[in-house]
Amino acid sequence: MAPSEKTSADCVKEEKQDSLTSAMGNNTEEVKSAVPGSKLDSDDDSQSSVSEKSVDISAVKSSTNGATPGSSSFLRSVLPWTGLLIWPLMLTLPLLLSSPYSFTSYSEIFPENMYSYDASAGDDKPKPLGLCLGITAVAIGMVFIIIYFYLHRSGALSCGYEPASIQTQGPRSYDFAEGVATHLAQPEGFVMLTAYLSITWMANMMPSSYYSFEGSIQWFELALCLVIQDGIQYTMHRLEHAVSPEFYKKSHKPHHRFTNPRVFDAFNGSIADTFLMILVPLFCTANIVRTCNVWTYMAFGSIYANWLTLIHSEYVLPWDKAFRKLGMGTPADHHVHHKFFKYNYGHLFMWFDMICGTHKCPDDVDQKYFNVEAW
Repeated sequence: MAPSEKTSADCVKEEKQDSLTSAMGNNTEEVKSAVPGSKLDSDDDSQSSVSEKSVDISAVKSSTNGATPGSSSFLRSVLPWTGLLIWPLMLTLPLLLSSPYSFTSYSEIFPENMYSYDASAGDDKPKPLGLCLGITAVAIGMVFIIIYFYLHRSGALSCGYEPASIQTQGPRSYDFAEGVATHLAQPEGFVMLTAYLSITWMANMMPSSYYSFEGSIQWFELALCLVIQDGIQYTMHRLEHAVSPEFYKKSHKPHHRFTNPRVFDAFNGSIADTFLMILVPLFCTANIVRTCNVWTYMAFGSIYANWLTLIHSEYVLPWDKAFRKLGMGTPADHHVHHKFFKYNYGHLFMWFDMICGTHKCPDDVDQKYFNVEAW
């Protein structure tokens, strides 16, 4: 038989070999799919498998961080609002001491001769207790502000996420302890305020009702003091900008060196600036609203000083959007003033700017300067 001719046995043998080769190929593909990233894979298959494994690992990490994505999102939206507690906490001392039904009532803690004062009855001079409690009330409020801002800044109240900055350039970098020390040690701030309160109190320069411990916080008078204070401060602020360049340079310009302020820059300025924009309005307000008792005066001082600090925040605060709708001052409103100098002269309220045509809503500022979408 010729060599080229095949017997039936040869054909059967070739068919078996083809079947075996096909089976081995199928097994190889199965091994490839079963062992991602093995040497049997091509480079493309290997990269694809590694990418898929990375996604899987990320998903596992995400699930092991604690809560599910839904609950994490819920916490991120709710947790920051716990910061609202700082507003009643600013009033801790007057609320605790003025309640007649509490064991912390001032009458249960202090003897009457420490707080009773009546100039018309021939008392020589005011008792220092009210002054000391007033300064302490502001200090307690400031402690809560510092604690809150530390938690807010670090992301502790937003599930680890840093809060949005007011300006697109981001917040200035600084050591938190340095910021606190600078804030509290400013002679233009608490040193001058303490001196003013001490002199006006002990020299009997306040209306007689301010020395009275009777009653509790008078909410209407408190609101009236805040509005009048801000109205007078608005006027003094505009005058400092408008009287003359030389006057502005000596009084208010030191504070305006901060075009992207931080929360601890609130009282960082000049002695003339503090006297004209804070102390003069304080004295005028006390002599306009002459029916406040000591608890209302304490509450007013604490809210005013601490709110003035908050509007210098470099970060968006959770309640800013609601405040702006009511015309109440927010950090973004005040950053507009520090950035452009000619808008938003009010501090606690934007009402006087709205009336006088000097208001500039942060939403209307060029987005290259402000993180408008953040609020």
